[in-house]
Amino acid sequence: MTEEVNFILDSTKESMQDALAHLDKKFANIRAGKASPAMLGGVMVEYYGSPTPLNQVGNVNTPDARTIAIQPFEKSLIPEIEKGIMLANLGFNPMNNGESVIINVPPLTEERRKDLVKQAKTEAENAKIGIRNDRKNANNEIKKLEKEGLSEDLAKNTEIDIQQLTDGYIKKVDEAFAVKEKEIMTV
Repeated sequence: MTEEVNFILDSTKESMQDALAHLDKKFANIRAGKASPAMLGGVMVEYYGSPTPLNQVGNVNTPDARTIAIQPFEKSLIPEIEKGIMLANLGFNPMNNGESVIINVPPLTEERRKDLVKQAKTEAENAKIGIRNDRKNANNEIKKLEKEGLSEDLAKNTEIDIQQLTDGYIKKVDEAFAVKEKEIMTV
């Protein structure tokens, strides 16, 4: 029975880590003042008839804090890259110099910063919901094992361990949100 309990604890911890990793990916897509290649993470480019992630058709880098440069592997892709950026609706206006696509990242307004903080808060809340669902699933598994003969003491102790795991990951989500909020609001 203790093997099953350990398995439940390990898989719950893994699920909670996945929720945190997912949150980090979501936060990377929320821009915070300075230019980052991650801002274009969701951009798809039409490449020989199929949508392809931008980073697979060119090099994306940031020469300075306000500029993103995309160097396509094929010059014929420049119009498609511009179109993909416009379709992604990120609020960027791409320009090209015949060799590469350049995006000037405008400074954020106070209102836009507040909207981005709200967006980040929503993502953090979604991560917390995922973590709480992982807790609920683990507790249900423990209850099933209890019906199959797991001792009441071990079941209670495991539920306490699961709650401590949950509290720890909720705290990590709050900390990650606090860092992101500070990053967004820093001018």
